[in-house]
Amino acid sequence: MKFIVTNNDYVRDKFKDILKVDFVEGEGGGEPTTYLPVLLHIRDLVHAGYKLLTHPLSGSIKPNETPYKSVIMEEGKALDEYSLSLIEGAIATMQKFQDIEKTPNWLPRVLDDFKVVDLSLMENTILKLGHF
Repeated sequence: MKFIVTNNDYVRDKFKDILKVDFVEGEGGGEPTTYLPVLLHIRDLVHAGYKLLTHPLSGSIKPNETPYKSVIMEEGKALDEYSLSLIEGAIATMQKFQDIEKTPNWLPRVLDDFKVVDLSLMENTILKLGHF
C-alpha cells in the first residue's frame, strides 16, 4: 500500500480521501519550523520495513528554506538499504543546512507559498506515478 508522509496540511487535505496520509504535526502542535520531524518519522518507517518511492529532498528548495515536506512511501517486506541510505543522507543534509543557517521565521503568506509549492510537487508526482 502506498501512502504520503507530510507535515503540510494542504497535502493532507487534498489527498486524504484518495491515499493514506501519515500527518506529522509541527513542534508543539503548531506550524513546523523545519521538516526534520518528517525525515525522522520516515527513518523510523524505513527501519520498520517501509520503502521510499520519492526522494526526501525532492524539489529545488533548500532544506533550510521551507518547513514543509511530503514524501510517498510504500509497505515493504524487509529493511530497504537504498531507502535507509536516502533518508540518512537527507537527515545529514538537513542538519548541515540548519547548521549553516536556520530556517527563517517566515510570515504566514510566505508559509502559505511553501505549502502550495509542496502540494504542487506532490500533485505532479502522484500524476506521474499513476495513482489516479
